Amino acid sequence: MTDLIRLTIAEARDQMGKGAFSSVELTEAYLGAIEAANPAINAYVKVTADKALDMAKASDARRAAGQTGALEGIPLGIKDLYATEGVHTQACSHVLDGFEPRYESTVTANLWADGAVMLGKLNMDEFAMGSSNETSYYGPVINPWRAEGSNANLVPGGSSGGSAAAVAAWLCAGATATDTGGSIRQPAAFTGTVGIKPTYGRCSRWGIAAFASSLDQAGPIARDVRDAAILLKSMASVDAKDTTSVDLPVPDYEAALGGSVKGLKIGIPREYRMDGMPEEIDAVWQKGIAWLKDAGAEIVDIELPHTKYALPAYYIVAPAEASSNLARYDGVRYGLRVPGKDIAEMYEKTRAAGFGQEVKRRIMIGTYVLSAGYYDAYYLRAQKVRTLIKRDFELAFEAGVDAILTPATPSSAFAVGDESLASDPVKMYLNDIFTVTVNMAGLPGIAVPAGLDPKGLPLGLQLIGRPFEEETLFRTAHVIEQAAGRFEPKRWW
Repeated sequence: MTDLIRLTIAEARDQMGKGAFSSVELTEAYLGAIEAANPAINAYVKVTADKALDMAKASDARRAAGQTGALEGIPLGIKDLYATEGVHTQACSHVLDGFEPRYESTVTANLWADGAVMLGKLNMDEFAMGSSNETSYYGPVINPWRAEGSNANLVPGGSSGGSAAAVAAWLCAGATATDTGGSIRQPAAFTGTVGIKPTYGRCSRWGIAAFASSLDQAGPIARDVRDAAILLKSMASVDAKDTTSVDLPVPDYEAALGGSVKGLKIGIPREYRMDGMPEEIDAVWQKGIAWLKDAGAEIVDIELPHTKYALPAYYIVAPAEASSNLARYDGVRYGLRVPGKDIAEMYEKTRAAGFGQEVKRRIMIGTYVLSAGYYDAYYLRAQKVRTLIKRDFELAFEAGVDAILTPATPSSAFAVGDESLASDPVKMYLNDIFTVTVNMAGLPGIAVPAGLDPKGLPLGLQLIGRPFEEETLFRTAHVIEQAAGRFEPKRWW
């Protein structure tokens, strides 16, 4: 029965519809796989086996009664940033020790309403701050992929490293994730999975622990483009509890797959050709261009002149919003509390013990750029740069470009504990170089596996679309996926 875990969501959905197996059998297969693999991969911080089996039984009963949702009986993993009622929700931070919310995030509520089953909560960088899943209070996640001829542990990317690793290692059929500056697309590229950050406002942020409210967006990580389309359809909705969610109909994304890209204009931004770009990254980019050209798309060179300012502007805006959002974690109402002689000392001791180094660093940067005398020099200027970045994309789309093709990451997965990155945070931040512009402009972006580097590690390409035109991204990504083929890690765990 363990072969059940190798099925995609679409395959499992069709097989269960024919009565080939039940949701309980599928859920048990995943729980067995998690039990065997999680000690090595550390993708789950909490496995909800009893809840999963109860949900699977309820799903089987609904199916028997002829009531089936879009994700009926499909077992999913949930990033620890999403509030799940009565279940561990700690953003993988010590400061939220023991927190079990009495409410459900809108996105997960949508998934359960469509019949999905929760396997547990997935590891992540603390409060979604990181590009390698090494800042989690629960320890790093290990990438299921290894370089050929090596046993060295690699990072799965971040912050949604647990989501990407669990999907790649067949520990869930699909996973929820979030993306503030590349936290869906970068781990998807590092693990040979598909991840989409939808347009800002497409999914509700209600019940998701906030990092940077104007940048955060929920999205799925899945085995292939079709599964990502199925998941996003269920996740997306307007929500009265989130005023930034947009009241637009959610299309049937799966129906867009298989459509022709003939005549689509695909922009290639010259600013993404970075100095010192590894040969294999450029090679996979050229391959993607050739595949789309062969499929009938028109390739055009475009300019996004403010790209070079995106990373520095992002690392002012995001920490500024984080310092504001994380002020609520003070030890008074929930989570960790370290006693002090008075309330001020209790705040200080709780926050000092509760937050990890990277979170403290970003809070300090954010507090600094928002402080009197520096607000205009840093935060206000960064917001102006953000407007210019958004305008660059608007001009490209006004000129008729339908989607933009870029690399997803500047390299393949790197080693856990890489000293050069640990000692230089800016080097780690450079992992987001191709992805942050999309968040700054509020656009949709998808990462799709496109090949392997010389070490046998997956590389991804990124497609950036017009606002709320995720269908075009799915259709175009599907063409790349068909040309590139599917990639799976060799099992070692």
